[in-house]
Amino acid sequence: MMNPSIPYLDLTHSYQDHDQLLAITAEVIQSGWYILGPQVTAFEQAFAGYCQAEYCVGVGNGLEALEMMLRAAGIGEGDRIIVPANTYIATLLAITALGATPVLVEPRLDTLNIDPEQVLNALNDQTKAILAVHLYGAPADMAELTKIARSYGLLLFDDCAQSHGATVEGRRVGSWGDASGFSFFPTKNLGCLGDGGAVTTSNPKIAETVQLLRNYGSPRKYHNEIEGGNSRLDELQAAILSCRLQQLEQRNEERRRQAQYYIENLQDLPLQVLAYNPDSVYHIFPLLVPERDRLQQFLTHQGVGTLIHYPIPPHQQPCYRDYPWANVHLPLTEQIAQQELSLPLYPGLTHEQQTYIIEQIRTFYSA
Repeated sequence: MMNPSIPYLDLTHSYQDHDQLLAITAEVIQSGWYILGPQVTAFEQAFAGYCQAEYCVGVGNGLEALEMMLRAAGIGEGDRIIVPANTYIATLLAITALGATPVLVEPRLDTLNIDPEQVLNALNDQTKAILAVHLYGAPADMAELTKIARSYGLLLFDDCAQSHGATVEGRRVGSWGDASGFSFFPTKNLGCLGDGGAVTTSNPKIAETVQLLRNYGSPRKYHNEIEGGNSRLDELQAAILSCRLQQLEQRNEERRRQAQYYIENLQDLPLQVLAYNPDSVYHIFPLLVPERDRLQQFLTHQGVGTLIHYPIPPHQQPCYRDYPWANVHLPLTEQIAQQELSLPLYPGLTHEQQTYIIEQIRTFYSA
């Protein structure tokens, strides 16, 4: 009998509502309005409400959302921004694009998210802001980070690219900091059929400035108040996101159930499984495995797809080799890069498929 083929991610399960998507597409086409129209406005209002924020500004992608929110809040040359060292490189690219300096701090091993104690240790007179990341769908400790930011007069931002719907003390991410950046890349918990992003904020000045930045710095045609760019969520993607936003809570609950099943059946093995977190939306299910490469190869041979998030930490990427701030040794971050392995987890993954994956991992450790 051949091994089953279980991909790391199967997006076709997330887009089974073909008829509805085709109807949405036809509606947008027939409207004759494709950029910054009623669909974008409707989604911005709905997503702001969902995130418990006052404003949402749709933009072209998640990286530009991060960069524009920082720029709109006045981040620039020489500012020091505290950021988790084990994040995806996009978080740092948004900082360095503005001439600001990332200050890399280690995560907590039990959460893999930014450690507030390390944040306190990294503060100095040039520190301007904290940029938290809700890595793997698990929310960072925004309550504690908010206290730190207020105590030291810092701005607080968060990268929510992996955490649509995650909560801290009953309050959704996207509403805690001065501004938050989201990605709607197709693999995200809330994804569209292409690139897309958004900034949420309750600061009207930041919202207004991001609106200008995304559209050539122009509040109205041929009037350019600031040097902006071109980064606009289009009408079709906004319409799709409005539809899929209605399904997000149900899909997140499915992810939580899958995560809980993995945890219950893997926690006795000689690998690290994070404790179940009902506030997480489990965008990614990470393991820390000392023999990561051998386990990954074994699972591949058994027909199970996996990924690594992320094999090279940002401070070790070639693009940053000449930056003094990147010339650091971060043992925990580097350990995570060497040991992290992500298992399949997504709406549509069946109980039988999960059971097979668990059985294969247990077989690996019993051999």
